[in-house]
Amino acid sequence: MAGLAALSSASPGGALAANVLAFGRLLRRAGLPVGTSETLPALEALSQVDIGDRRQVHAALRAVMVHRREHFEIFDQAFLLFWHDPEAGRNAAAMAMMDGMKEQAKAPPASRRVAEALASPAPQPPPRPEAERPPQDMTLTVSERERLQTMDFEAMSATEIAAAKQEIRRLVLPLDARPTRRFRHDPSGPGTDLRATLRQSLRTGGEVLSLERRRRVTRPPPLVALCDISGSMSRYAQVLLHFLHAVTNDRDRVHSFLFGTRLTNVTRQLRHRDAEVAFELVSHVVPDWSGGTRIGESLELFNRLWARRVLGQGAVVLLITDGLDREGARGLAEATGRLRRSCRRLIWLNPLLRFDGFQPRSQGIRAMLPQVDEFRPVHNLASLRSLIATLSGPQPARRMAA
Repeated sequence: MAGLAALSSASPGGALAANVLAFGRLLRRAGLPVGTSETLPALEALSQVDIGDRRQVHAALRAVMVHRREHFEIFDQAFLLFWHDPEAGRNAAAMAMMDGMKEQAKAPPASRRVAEALASPAPQPPPRPEAERPPQDMTLTVSERERLQTMDFEAMSATEIAAAKQEIRRLVLPLDARPTRRFRHDPSGPGTDLRATLRQSLRTGGEVLSLERRRRVTRPPPLVALCDISGSMSRYAQVLLHFLHAVTNDRDRVHSFLFGTRLTNVTRQLRHRDAEVAFELVSHVVPDWSGGTRIGESLELFNRLWARRVLGQGAVVLLITDGLDREGARGLAEATGRLRRSCRRLIWLNPLLRFDGFQPRSQGIRAMLPQVDEFRPVHNLASLRSLIATLSGPQPARRMAA
């Protein structure tokens, strides 16, 4: 406990306070919501415990600086590295980053995020006034926000992931609400509630003094996503999983399925609020990432096992695949047609549409294309924004399938 022992003799407003503030900045860079409302109570908590006892210090800081159970692992990693010795923690961070690059021993998400936070550069000094700034040539430069539109999520640091999450949080799906069979009481509703009116008349001896009104309940339809994770779709699936995670935590009745050579339901895993923990859980249940593709078999399995469970009440289905099936077009048209008949809207998102000269030449694409309602590109954040604008508007008239 060399780090804490050296600080135990320091005054409350000296090295200990500075290190608590630095520890709070480390947690914030690692993705935890830590601010002044956590660092000030942390100083107060340390004054109530034995500063030389590691377990008491750890329990006190975690009690006031962590508010969610899923952040415990990140806090424990940061405490282990920082409070033993901040300088040794930087060396441990570099080792953890090198270990994370090994395929046979991949570092857990918490270790990687803390390592990136410790290795991040020191904060830059405040910018100089406009009058003192030298002129800069901004020709052919790209803003940070534009750079994030096409950056691979796997190559982002902790700071860039936090910035990308802010962008993704804005990409929610405002699906238009649909009327249900249920009614609710509404004094200004368009319909008369005869049953409630009769109940109300019993209080006045059977005299009807006023009519009770009601309104039909409206609710957004369920959203079902079927995402291809084969080798040709792996880099797009990594980005789209962040989008599906944000949508799953923003609204209810969202169901996500991944398919390559088999179909896997990952709805429960994506409901975890921490994105990296959710993706770690997904990696444990998906055995066929970046493998082959059996689109027809996967859709047929979904129609047989899951369609009746998740496609009720006018569900909207997002089918995310490039249409390149290793089995050709065997059974693909029939499975896609049945899927379309089971939902209110079937939208096919294909990253190959990013090419201007795209032609549906493969057998799988030609078999699926006549069975879908819409055919749209999906390869960057701009295409996702275009998808959201389409879903938030009125649904076009449904054409007859070929």
